[in-house]
Amino acid sequence: MIERIHTNQRMSKIVKHCGVVYLCGQVGSGTTLAEQTEDCLGRIDKLLCEAGSSRAHILQAIVWLADMAEFDEMNAIWDAWIPQGAAPARACGEAKLADADLRVEIIVTAAVVG
Repeated sequence: MIERIHTNQRMSKIVKHCGVVYLCGQVGSGTTLAEQTEDCLGRIDKLLCEAGSSRAHILQAIVWLADMAEFDEMNAIWDAWIPQGAAPARACGEAKLADADLRVEIIVTAAVVG
């Protein structure tokens, strides 16, 4: 069974299937990369909790940065957020994001807890 949560014509924010949670790409508010990254990760936390998962159960993360020069700054925030020993498979690349003011977008796949 496929469960779709917060669905509209274009997408679902959460899709659950066979014990796996797929989140749509998340962006954050703020003007700096740090503000946007912290807000984005907070949104991911809320969606994972709603889906019955958590950051400790992330299987894969795909991070898009508007500028790879900000890679180290984003990683410092990411490293503090991800639980010790729970680092997921992760990719990071540079991309033109949907809005010129966006600096980071993160896509997450996680396991459902229990």
